[in-house]
Amino acid sequence: GSTLKSGSVMATSLNIQRQNGNVPKSLPGEDHITGFVAYLPAADIPAAFKTDHVQPLSTIDAAEAAGIKEDAASWGVRVLHYQLSELYRINPAVSLYVAIFEKPQGESQTFAELKTVQNFAAGRIRQIGVWCGDRTLSGDDLTALQGVADALAGEEAELSVVYAPKVGTLNTMPVNLAGENKSRVSVVIGQAGSGKGADLFNDKTNTGKASVSGLGVVMGLLSSAKVHQCIAWIKEFPTGVSLPAFGDGTLLRDVDKALLETLDTARYLFFVTHTGQAGSYMNDSHTMDSAISDYAAIESVRSMDKAVRGIRTYVKPELGSNVYVDPSSGQLASYTVAHLETVANQALEAMERAGELSGYKVEIDPAQDVASTSLVEFVIKNVAVPVMRHIRIKIGFAKSV
Repeated sequence: GSTLKSGSVMATSLNIQRQNGNVPKSLPGEDHITGFVAYLPAADIPAAFKTDHVQPLSTIDAAEAAGIKEDAASWGVRVLHYQLSELYRINPAVSLYVAIFEKPQGESQTFAELKTVQNFAAGRIRQIGVWCGDRTLSGDDLTALQGVADALAGEEAELSVVYAPKVGTLNTMPVNLAGENKSRVSVVIGQAGSGKGADLFNDKTNTGKASVSGLGVVMGLLSSAKVHQCIAWIKEFPTGVSLPAFGDGTLLRDVDKALLETLDTARYLFFVTHTGQAGSYMNDSHTMDSAISDYAAIESVRSMDKAVRGIRTYVKPELGSNVYVDPSSGQLASYTVAHLETVANQALEAMERAGELSGYKVEIDPAQDVASTSLVEFVIKNVAVPVMRHIRIKIGFAKSV
């Protein structure tokens, strides 16, 4: 065979270099569609957001092109870059709408801007994170957030809100803010105690010791979880936060167990560790609703929201249609009842197949006087997929087994 002489040049060659094209991943359905809102001083808002406050940004490259840069002069923008980076890290397939609004002057805040974000997304956002790391937590803010979420639900644009306020001092956090009618709001008080999150918290430009928060992590977990899944599931949802801390900089390992239990009972969200398990995890998936409510956990709210949206999709086209009655009894005809029940069943059947419901039942009373009222009432019962939050194992010695 021929040999290549010294000094000669190869005539042809093939060199393939692998690169990250940052092609957004995709997921089926719309459960992963997420919003992220930050309130910043007017001078800190990137130029691209001064007029277009809401933008779809599903990769970190897109966010940086819009002015959300890691080395931005504004501390708030750097925090936002960190939050989005964490969100994309956990769920690279997220469909994300990012919004930046001017921080309100004065103490009151309505959070009406959440409607702007949901309307921009045509009502498709399922969960939205709200970062207010320099704003002290108050019951009024939770009430305002719930009010906006309730109004959106009334407009057929249901979503869950995850709020990240300032954590002033951990042991003086209010512990009585949770209660009835706050099922659509959750509060994050945890953040990373090392790495970029800690660097930002300790940055000299963070003069007011605003909380960085782990909101991006929580939104990443929530957007990647199926609607019935608890984001505290140890096997499925590690946070990737190596050293858990709280929004005032206190490390988890330095907090007394009794205080941790108090904060959990107060229904806050934060990062915890488990003996024998590497890494950190969510303490739970609390909403700020009453602990005995059917909607005390985010997965319960998300599951019901999905059921409601699905039923609406199939049943709404039936509006204005005719129904038939049995001429001898005046009751709804059996075939009309069967048709309407089948229509309402479709979305729930799909959820049951996907493991998002344990079961369901749709009932229509044929004795309804539709001729007088033009109203047909459905009764729908969903059987949830429970979450195993506690395990008890009895173990001991025996003479035989």
